[in-house]
Amino acid sequence: MGKLQGKIAVVTGGTTGIGLASAKRFVAEGAFVYIFGRRKDALDAAVAELGQNARGVQGDISKLEDLDRLFEAVKAEKGSIDVLFANAGLGNLAPLGAITPEAFDQVFDVNVKGTLFTVQKALPLLNAGSSIILTGSTTGVMGTPAFSVYSASKAAIRNFARSWAQDLRGTGIRINVLVPGPTETEALIDGFAQTGMGDAIIAGLIQGTPIGRLGDPAETGAVAAFLASDDSSFMTGSEIFVDGGHAQI
Repeated sequence: MGKLQGKIAVVTGGTTGIGLASAKRFVAEGAFVYIFGRRKDALDAAVAELGQNARGVQGDISKLEDLDRLFEAVKAEKGSIDVLFANAGLGNLAPLGAITPEAFDQVFDVNVKGTLFTVQKALPLLNAGSSIILTGSTTGVMGTPAFSVYSASKAAIRNFARSWAQDLRGTGIRINVLVPGPTETEALIDGFAQTGMGDAIIAGLIQGTPIGRLGDPAETGAVAAFLASDDSSFMTGSEIFVDGGHAQI
């Protein structure tokens, strides 16, 4: 029996990286997992990899009608949710002086507005004792050159968890923030490669991480499974770092 046997989980941004690694771990622990993502090709590939205990729903968390479709599907097919992993997010590099309104809106629409309405629209389906997990970032507690908008969006995620833990008093629903550090995902590698200085940036991240390497998405997925399970039953409003020490020293 896995730690999530018989549980219903929803993972946004579940087609690649940490989201997919977490979905794999949830399935391995006995859960049925809905993954939500924008690209149909990536969604289909992820569902094929996850197997029969997974279902994909295509959509964008910044579009409320897409979130409605996701939760309508879950309600019709499974009736309720035990684990909600609001993981979808994005970022772009731009130093102060080069930040455009369009870039700001894109990041906050997905990371802040999208996370807010993912959680709010899921609430009617969440069982007592459910676990909500939000994806934060080490940049939310650090100063990071050319990454201030993304960093501010992740600082907002941290306060969402603190505030919503208060709002959820008496419901039995827990909410915590999972904070990855430098992790070897497609988004990180491709994003830094576009700067033309990808290797140098990654080398700097490794140098600034006491463990001395990038994280594996599966390592973060293991901690997501801990937060999803009853092993973390006395945790809410908390923030747990899986960052190799990157933001700790």
